[in-house]
Amino acid sequence: MRKLLLLGLCLLANATLAASQPDPFPQVATAYLVELNGNAIWARHPEQRRPPASLTKLMTALLVLEQAQPDAEVTVKSSATRETGSRLGLKPGERFRMRDLLAAAMLTSANDACHALADHLSGDESTFVSRMNQRAKALGMRNTHFTNACGHDAAGHYSTAQDLSILAYALLKFPSLTDITSRVNMQIATLDGRQRYTLENKNALIGRYDGALGLKTGFTPKAGKCLVAYAGRGTHTVLLILLHGKDRWWDAVDMLDLAFDHARTTP
Repeated sequence: MRKLLLLGLCLLANATLAASQPDPFPQVATAYLVELNGNAIWARHPEQRRPPASLTKLMTALLVLEQAQPDAEVTVKSSATRETGSRLGLKPGERFRMRDLLAAAMLTSANDACHALADHLSGDESTFVSRMNQRAKALGMRNTHFTNACGHDAAGHYSTAQDLSILAYALLKFPSLTDITSRVNMQIATLDGRQRYTLENKNALIGRYDGALGLKTGFTPKAGKCLVAYAGRGTHTVLLILLHGKDRWWDAVDMLDLAFDHARTTP
């Protein structure tokens, strides 16, 4: 029933959502952006600054993919093991392949894995965060500022749906990322083989929604439920940015379905 109601509303939307038109997704989120084949088709407050939670890790991933070799060895520092929130429970001195820690940061949103990547690339998190902000500026993310690598709530840590779409498309130039984010689960191990970790993808769309390829989930008390979802069917792709969502998974399914419907019915 809800999908039919939304479908009726979406017929009122043109290529972009005009201010005078009804919001086709009034119940969905504080801010969202839906892009079909790279073009925005619906949006609410796309330039409103919001806490991005672990969507922050998309920038960490971009710097890793741009500046490091996937087989590089990373030694976990004590600073990474002190991370809070979602974590694997890494121990100081453990050694991993870069790609495996990236998978842990993307699939399970492991903060200790994310911090270990930041330490490896820049020596410490603070220096890495400076590089995050420099890269955001270079990409044209005008309403984004990071204060940490993992996405913890903090004063001055914010982004927007529009800026996160820019970041997502920069990442999609690396097929190795969706090779990771489209997995339901995977296993990683320390280089000595003594410790193994099973990674379960927190993105409930993966393996359940036709065409879902990633990219990242996020949640903090201030940010609420966040999602960057990317899916492809045939020649069409849909990118969804959702900040401070309510019923995140059902809403995402509705929005993605309607975007693909829009692709089939639009000349």
